[in-house]
Amino acid sequence: EALETIQDIGPIVAQHIVHFFEQSHNRDVIKKLINAGIHWPTIEIATEQPLAGNTYVLTGTLTKMSRDEAKAMLIALGAKVAGSVSKNTTAVFAGEKAGSKLTKAESLNVPVKTEADLIKIIQLN
Repeated sequence: EALETIQDIGPIVAQHIVHFFEQSHNRDVIKKLINAGIHWPTIEIATEQPLAGNTYVLTGTLTKMSRDEAKAMLIALGAKVAGSVSKNTTAVFAGEKAGSKLTKAESLNVPVKTEADLIKIIQLN
């Protein structure tokens, strides 16, 4: 039930996760990986999710951060980051050399924002 409270995890995915960790051999592999020095980054998720319900698309080259970093920060604030633009997209953050996603956003009248706007949203939240 706790897994299902996470955005994009429904009952089927939650059951698969539970089933995975019920298998002792899977837990053994994880322990061996940790003992071998493999660690996963800790992702801090904001307790408040000020961007919950918003869907953003990143396009073009960002210069102040990588797209993966930007995506992780938006998700930590509750936003969904999609790979394609639709009428349900809240906004598109366009970096340098933005291409077809920018064109599609403009054709759908989806707001297009700059990398500076992205940084402001992240810093304000």
